[in-house]
Amino acid sequence: MTDVGVWLGIDPGQVRIGVAVSDPDGLLAVPVETVPRRRGDVERVAAIAQERAAVQIIVGLPRSLSGSEGPAAGLAREFAQRLVAATTVPVRLFDERLTTVSAARELRASGKSSRESRDVIDQTAAAVLLQAALDSSRSRGEPVGEPVGEPVTGDEGLR
Repeated sequence: MTDVGVWLGIDPGQVRIGVAVSDPDGLLAVPVETVPRRRGDVERVAAIAQERAAVQIIVGLPRSLSGSEGPAAGLAREFAQRLVAATTVPVRLFDERLTTVSAARELRASGKSSRESRDVIDQTAAAVLLQAALDSSRSRGEPVGEPVGEPVTGDEGLR
């Protein structure tokens, strides 16, 4: 894996944003928080990245099974762009097909009802997404996903 350290996984839904975090070795992703989708949501996610000293942020890109992108993918791309503007941590989009389905299955298997799962489904989906990105990056030995407008720091903007 190229970026050793804590990674953040983000599942940007229309109502809630799921947030997950990895351990510093990038082996395990765990759910952290569900952020309401409203004014200040990007700032809260950027604050979590800073609090956790994240070295990478992975934002889920919802594609259809055929790989095409619809309105939800556009919202994820827009959220990722806003996140790049709010933090100096690199942001990448990663295909999240079926992560919410997998998260719901995991929660049902743990004995949680749909009602009990409502508050944690988004952060669980973020953990499923992040775990997939960590595993893929580790097996490939390179970053995964699509970089989103690299943040400008220091003198880099002058080149």
